[in-house]
Amino acid sequence: MGRLVPAVTRALDVLELFLEGDGTLSAPEVTRRLELPRTTVHELLTTLAARSYLVTVPGQPGRYRLGVRTYQLGSRYAEQLDLAAEGLQVAREVAETCGETVHVAILEDADVIYIAKVDSTHAVRMVSAAGRRLPAHCTSVGKLLLAALPEAELEARLRGRELEAMTENSITGTEELRAALAEIRERGIAVEHRESNPDVSCVAAPVRDRSDRIVAALSVSVPMSRWSEEREDELARLAAKGADALSGRLGHHGGQA
Repeated sequence: MGRLVPAVTRALDVLELFLEGDGTLSAPEVTRRLELPRTTVHELLTTLAARSYLVTVPGQPGRYRLGVRTYQLGSRYAEQLDLAAEGLQVAREVAETCGETVHVAILEDADVIYIAKVDSTHAVRMVSAAGRRLPAHCTSVGKLLLAALPEAELEARLRGRELEAMTENSITGTEELRAALAEIRERGIAVEHRESNPDVSCVAAPVRDRSDRIVAALSVSVPMSRWSEEREDELARLAAKGADALSGRLGHHGGQA
């Protein structure tokens, strides 16, 4: 575990005080409860207010309450909880249809995190788990989510990052990755052949929220012993249908299957 940053710790301590009582506090109350210097508390409150994490109580300029930014963070957290729960339900439905392993994943930095997984009903299946983190460029879900990023954000996430290989088929060059992402944008789905697992291929489709933003991807993963071009087309349609269904559960109205 890395070293904790004292200033950040103090700021979080301040915010957590507002979970108690009536949710309002004055600078002297914060000073007393946290046993911090008055100057430090003033600077912390001023900074948090400037970033909309705190606001002054109307009619009581010396008191503070939580601001809109904390609500936005909480709402995003709740969205992800809904996404995981709804994703698991849709993944089950897709897996029941095809008998293969189905994942729902989100993007974090330049990695993907699997937030839902339903196993194949076949004896031969891939080994994975919800909560697992993998390099985005090696997976169908990850490449799809990278392809959905604005160019400036994509550049920022990839800057200084080495594209490590998970198998001999993994993409390791930036230009190769950009070409793959361009193809994904054109097709609307992503495919990876043995790029994260030497024995598995996957196809993924985008999951959108109520604002039409791509927030996750749903994939179907198949051992190479059950993979073919015809199977790829079939599973691409099924992944897209499942992703549309999940999008609809999240409030998207653009094309629920």
